[in-house]
Amino acid sequence: MKAFGAGAIGLGLITSMALLTLDQAYADENGPAAKCTLETLKGQYLVAANGTLIPPVPLFSIPAGTPPLVTAAAGYSIYNGDGTGTDYVSFTVNGINANVTSPTPTKYTLNPDCTGTKTVLPSGPHFDIFVALDGDGLTAIATDNGFAVSESDRRTGSQ
Repeated sequence: MKAFGAGAIGLGLITSMALLTLDQAYADENGPAAKCTLETLKGQYLVAANGTLIPPVPLFSIPAGTPPLVTAAAGYSIYNGDGTGTDYVSFTVNGINANVTSPTPTKYTLNPDCTGTKTVLPSGPHFDIFVALDGDGLTAIATDNGFAVSESDRRTGSQ
């Protein structure tokens, strides 16, 4: 029984040391210099989005009582590296082209932890964004009431 207890303690120590080493390796690899700025997002990003409109949706003037609507979008975004950009997009609702204005200007914020916001101008939709440290991709989720949409973007054009 004593041998089992000593073995368990030894295994625990080895596991703890391995985890500490792993944590230090990660910190060295992505140290404090790995931070996002507005310039992290620069270039052309392909966009694919899917979601649902759950009425009421004030952003699109869809009244309460309307059945939920399925949405899809495809296009690309240009990020200028200065908090501004342009979206080129096709948007469908229940499989019907919604004929949204395209291109359309955007603005974005980006925090050092690579989280931020994006707004399609002049007044929405609005998104929370989560950006890869190297800026090569991002995910986004709509934050307007009733607009349940998420997207995944990847950089394809030059920085």
